[in-house]
Amino acid sequence: MVRTLVLAQVFSGAGLAAGITVGALLAQDMLHTTGLAGIPAALYTIGSAAAAAWVGRLSQRLGRRAGLTAGYATGALGSAGVVAAAVLDNVALLFVALFVYGAGTATNLQARYAGADLASPARRGRAVSTVLVATTLGGVLGPNLVSPTGSLAATWGIPSLAGPFLLSGAAYLVAAVVLAVLLRPDPLRLARARAAAAPRPVEGTRRPAGTGTPQTGGLLLGASVMVLTQLVMVAVMTMTPVHMAAHGHGVSAAGAVIAVHVAAMYLPSPVSGWLVDRYGRIVVAALSGLTLLAAGVLAAAAPGDSVVLLTVALALLGLGWNFGLISGTAIITDAVPLERRAATQGTVDVGIAVAGAGGGLASGAVVAATSYPALAVAGGIVALAILPVIAATARQRRAEVPGHA
Repeated sequence: MVRTLVLAQVFSGAGLAAGITVGALLAQDMLHTTGLAGIPAALYTIGSAAAAAWVGRLSQRLGRRAGLTAGYATGALGSAGVVAAAVLDNVALLFVALFVYGAGTATNLQARYAGADLASPARRGRAVSTVLVATTLGGVLGPNLVSPTGSLAATWGIPSLAGPFLLSGAAYLVAAVVLAVLLRPDPLRLARARAAAAPRPVEGTRRPAGTGTPQTGGLLLGASVMVLTQLVMVAVMTMTPVHMAAHGHGVSAAGAVIAVHVAAMYLPSPVSGWLVDRYGRIVVAALSGLTLLAAGVLAAAAPGDSVVLLTVALALLGLGWNFGLISGTAIITDAVPLERRAATQGTVDVGIAVAGAGGGLASGAVVAATSYPALAVAGGIVALAILPVIAATARQRRAEVPGHA
């Protein structure tokens, strides 16, 4: 079961990263302006929001296999639409296709919940990390295939910047087939069956995390951590290739930086998961805010011609996001009873996607009005809002889950 999720994530990671690398550049080329270059990230994250709710509800009714398969198949359809829009030079079709393409992003993230369905609370962080780290291989490979897929597309009469979306479509389609055929038994359905067969807790004793009544403090904290980290990460990541192009760097250099960034988003997952389980969700959530601040400051301070410093900054950006996603996912899973889990997780991911859409949409306007360094610093400051959220929800969480870290 876990091996199937891992295999699907390798393919979906390639699809996700390839589109991220060239989305802003494709929009800049078709719209002839930098100020609107953040629109692709905004559109596919808005599409991700809609898909997150849909995939969550479908998973709640029919299981993870049905939800994840449908999500990846929809992402493949959106990728094909982006390619068609580029060939036809049709901006309206591009916008619609990017919205549909966002389903792949939402599904890639929702797969982490499938990894946690059967895990005990004490191993939940590591369970999430196992699925996330599988995205690394595809996520690193995807951006580095930007130039080859662009060249291949050009030989077929397709604009080179649309080439990576050919890869995205194929990768998402393969991920959908892998899950449809191999994800058996369904992890969410199996978790429900085990919960139904387990003896009921004695009246007056503490229920295990993830059972009983939803914990409001945990829901608020977990959602806030993931929303803030997504907002900051998408905003800075989206405009980095545009910033590099403005300083004379080619698509290959931007692809290499994004590849390192995506690797940092997923590769540290086993360590992050261990930290979450060993030292607690709150510690790692706070660490995410501090890491994103460091990323923003370094990205702002890095000279435009320094690929090395930008690479380090984007690596820190990915690491901070990773800390926030794994700690926030564990907090949410702890706080939600099994019978409502998939639908609630989908709703939370809607908020994450909307935050990403806001970050992507605002990023181009901020850079056009000010500069990339101003955007990076602002992102780091926004990430620090995680700390007061932790403080504000601490008392409520202690009351709801006594003794839980």
